[in-house]
Amino acid sequence: MSGSTGERSFADIITSIRYFGLFIALLYPPYSLQVGYLSSTGLAYDVFGSPRPNEYFTESRQGIPLITGRFDPLEQLEIFLGGSNDHR
Repeated sequence: MSGSTGERSFADIITSIRYFGLFIALLYPPYSLQVGYLSSTGLAYDVFGSPRPNEYFTESRQGIPLITGRFDPLEQLEIFLGGSNDHR
């Protein structure tokens, strides 16, 4: 290779075993803090639309809402939600 300066490409550096531990040490703590922040503030529940732990079972509904009907899932869903939502 004529004209090569002997420098390694960035891709070679970040995939090197020598620097892998350094990248993990730098990137893991902020990632852990972000996950902790999202779960402790409840923002993750809002972003992903999942129910909060105290919303799984309500006072009126203590059973597990399983949809067992193959041909009438919307009617069963309305029964579970306790309302007459029009999905049409």
